[in-house]
Amino acid sequence: MSDTGEQKRESNELSPAQRLEPPNSRLINAGIVTIHDMETLRACVAYENANQQRVRILRQFKQQADDICSTD
Repeated sequence: MSDTGEQKRESNELSPAQRLEPPNSRLINAGIVTIHDMETLRACVAYENANQQRVRILRQFKQQADDICSTD
């Protein structure tokens, strides 16, 4: 998984619902940190805003966005 294209493909394999609706918070955290592109991140933020609006999750998205931007 050292190839950036492979990481992006794997990142896009999960839908926002799959990332944000698992039964425990560790799986949600794992779903967030495996996002490597802004398109997927935006889709997940939109899903979260439309559904549960959890501040903790939205903060994690902000941190992930900062991480993505710093690596570009």
